[in-house]
Parts: sequence; C-alpha cells; structure tokens
Amino acid sequence: MRTRAATTAMKVPEITLVFWIAKLCTTGFGESFSDYVFFNDYIGQHLAMLMGLGLLLACLAVQITTTKYIPWVYWLAVTAVSIFGTMSADFLNKDLGMPLYASTLMLVAVQIAVFAAWYATQRTLDVHSIDNRLRELFYWLTVLCTFALGTAAGDFAAVTLGLGTLASSFVFLGIILIPAAGYRWFGLNEVLAFWFAYTITRPLGASVADWLSVPAPYGDGLQWGTGPISLVLGILLAGVVALIGSRHRRTAPEGEPARSHPAGTRQSSRR
Repeated sequence: MRTRAATTAMKVPEITLVFWIAKLCTTGFGESFSDYVFFNDYIGQHLAMLMGLGLLLACLAVQITTTKYIPWVYWLAVTAVSIFGTMSADFLNKDLGMPLYASTLMLVAVQIAVFAAWYATQRTLDVHSIDNRLRELFYWLTVLCTFALGTAAGDFAAVTLGLGTLASSFVFLGIILIPAAGYRWFGLNEVLAFWFAYTITRPLGASVADWLSVPAPYGDGLQWGTGPISLVLGILLAGVVALIGSRHRRTAPEGEPARSHPAGTRQSSRR
C-alpha cells in the first residue's frame, strides 16, 4: 500500500524539456497579463493586487489539498504565482517607490532566507523530496520568491542598466546556460542547478514578453500590446499544459500518478 509520504511526493512534475517550456510560457504570460491588469486604469493597481492575491490563494489551496500531481492544477498554480509575483515586484517599484536595484537586492535576500529556513528545517532543497506539507509550503514560497525576484532583476537589467528588453533577453539566455552546462559537463549539484535555472527563467521569459508587448512610450520592442500578447501566450501555455496532461495520462498506470522525478535519475532519499 502506498504511504501518504509517497503520495505527496508525486505532486511535483517530472523535470524534462517540456517542463522548462511550460515554465517559460508561465513567465511570459504572467508578465504580460500582470502588466495588462496592473496598469489598467479601469481596474487600478490596488484592486489588481487583491485580484492577483485572491487567484493565487485559490489556486494554491486546490494544489496543496490535492493528493497527487494533476498537471492542470499544478500549472494553474504556477501561473497564478507568476501573475502575483510580477505584481508584487511592480508594487515595490511603482507604488512604494523602491529603486529597482534595491528591490532586486531585497528579493535576493528574501529568497536566500527562504532557502536557509527550508534547509535548516528539512535538511534538503530537493524538489524530489517534497513528501510532507511543510516542504510543499516551502516549495511554493520559493517559487513565489523566484518570480518576484526575476521580475525585479529583469527590469533592473533593462531599465537601470540600460540594456533594453531585447539585450536583456540575450543576457539571461546566456546566464541560464551556466547551470545547464555546469550540470551536464562539470558535475554541478543538481539541486543548485535546478533552482539557478528556475530563477533565471523568470527574467528571461519576462524580458521576451516585455519586448513583444509593452506599448509606447514605455516599450522599446515590438510594442504589440500586453492584451494581445497575453492572449497569444495564454493559448500557447494552454496547449503546452494540454500536451503535458496527455503525456501524463499515457504514462501513469491505471489509478496511479506518474513518477515525479526524471527518468534515469534517482529519487532523493534525504529526509
């Protein structure tokens, strides 16, 4: 009989190429849709924050109370985190007047603190060892931190450093190759490589989305509008999640969730 710990551990998806594609889709969609709502004069920034928080809490409540990995539930939660994380970083800069360098440094410190608390209490940061409620809460808090930090870092590179959104996209694309190459060829720790890459996907996806969508006079790219780009990226994200769901149903035995760790890698036994 499967234990509760084993069941809970199935709630994190397999880390494959399609996982990273879906993650980039959530970052791009979250950035453009958050901008569309947050800077919408008919809604207002405070109401937008409350709406984003409500969506986040509802999605996380469903995700945390499930007993197995359900693709659309998991990715809807990630998307909600992406939207609210973007709004949170924008709120620090636009409403509280915090400089981009300051918000970036503050969010780096917050993320380090979350990692430290997670490791101090659980002795692991491995996503394959999420087999109890506390570890799952730490996981989602970390995900939220990565999205907020990525938003601030992306804006810092594009605005404060003057790189612009297109150049920033290539900078972050180069940075994300570091953990990939380090893990593949230089023995970089898989947990460090995962969280490094996971964090950098946020400013990478956000920079691309801003280059595509942010209108004049604020945008420096194609300026196609946050609404249209949100629609396009939302459809793309839905298609990728549908693909993930289809693959999950094919690979999962009858009545059993699919294994949540990559084929060919061990599942962490650290507790």
